[in-house]
Amino acid sequence: MSSATWLKATTLIKGALLCRGPRRITSLLRVLGLSNEPRFEKYHRVLNRDKWSCVLCAKILLGLLIALLPSGFPVIVLVDETLERRKGKQIKAKGYYRDAVRSTQKKVVKCLGLKWICMTLVVPLPWNKRPWALPFLTVLAPSKQANEKQGRSHRTTVDWTITMVKLVTRWLKRSWILVGDGAYACIELGHRCRKLNVTLISRLRLDACLYEFPEPTPKGKRGRKRVKGKRICSFKDLAQDASQHWIEADVKWYGGQLLRIRYLTGVHLWYKAGEKPLPIRWVVVINPNQPIVQTFFSVPILTCW
Repeated sequence: MSSATWLKATTLIKGALLCRGPRRITSLLRVLGLSNEPRFEKYHRVLNRDKWSCVLCAKILLGLLIALLPSGFPVIVLVDETLERRKGKQIKAKGYYRDAVRSTQKKVVKCLGLKWICMTLVVPLPWNKRPWALPFLTVLAPSKQANEKQGRSHRTTVDWTITMVKLVTRWLKRSWILVGDGAYACIELGHRCRKLNVTLISRLRLDACLYEFPEPTPKGKRGRKRVKGKRICSFKDLAQDASQHWIEADVKWYGGQLLRIRYLTGVHLWYKAGEKPLPIRWVVVINPNQPIVQTFFSVPILTCW
């Protein structure tokens, strides 16, 4: 990025922070008092003609955010996708996606737009009790229909996430924690994170197939070695089993209040047909105030919770 492009980009960033409503280029210039700028078109070229690297900007931004972390605070990165509502013939990568804001458990609302996968760094701030999630890397995930029209192979959300995990690992050169919702509870992503020394924490389905570790193969036994042992009972049965060693703990809940929960944890193999078994630590959490069972897992296996 040239120095002239950098000055124009910083001007647009200032305008985006101060602008209210739709953040168009003209609105950004108007809020900064540049509505009479004779060469206003040069600010439009920042996004459609000027040469600059989004990846390099993300790397610099991550380095600035890492410097804000207190000493000894872990590097926690949140990943999630967001929907940008867009229409029109010039929007090539658009598709129909579930609108999380308008949808409910009983009714699913789909909206036409662009899907962005965003990574944010959890940073504790001195003036707020709750840490903030500050974004530093965003990737556009084109729809399957858009990729077919362009003649390109389609990449899923997990595929893009794996690419982003590789990128962040190369930047940090240290172990870090990746947290995502149930959409990122994938064996393929777990294996990749385990290989890159990244701890993946996500929400696990109640019907996930968990197995014991296989017993050692006796000497002289021929044939293929077993990759998994006996299957354990489902999470629903574990939640109703009072004979299990449930642990009570106080956690910070919404609004800063303390909530006493009960949880059960263990280490088993997560197996799916056609995939290599993945060793995970699972956690079943029961909220006494709500009849809802939450299940989570982590890769690699954490030694403490």
